[in-house]
Amino acid sequence: MNRLGLGLIVLVLGMVGCATLNVIPGTKVSDTKANREILDICERYRHAMEERDATTLLALAHPNYYEDSGTPLGGDDYGYDGLKDVLTKRLSALKTLRYNIEYRRVDINGHHAQIDIRYDATFQLATEMGDRWERKQNDKRLELENDGKRWLFIAGM
Repeated sequence: MNRLGLGLIVLVLGMVGCATLNVIPGTKVSDTKANREILDICERYRHAMEERDATTLLALAHPNYYEDSGTPLGGDDYGYDGLKDVLTKRLSALKTLRYNIEYRRVDINGHHAQIDIRYDATFQLATEMGDRWERKQNDKRLELENDGKRWLFIAGM
């Protein structure tokens, strides 16, 4: 193979290697209309968390919401009614909250969507011994379901 042929192969391979997928800016998620719609709902959730707005968070939850808390025992599981109690108690204990989300993946299967995220939360917690700052980071999966009109959370809030 001559130098020109080899050079063309290297050039083509370099261009292919540099090609990037079209992703939603600031995420690792493919830029599609459906994915943007899902991430819009997730951003409403994130903003409501930062504002400690339990009313908005409940409005984003499906009536069939169910949380298993990631544990094998069922004693800490709760549905929509329990979500209201959990949000009210936890958010009222916070004085401030910064809640960032890195969107890693969105999978939509019909009326069901799974969103893999990495969250980074820094918050000021009111305690009996005074205010305390904490930071939590973790991977998490949010699950949404479309009720025919809009996407609502069914797990992961």
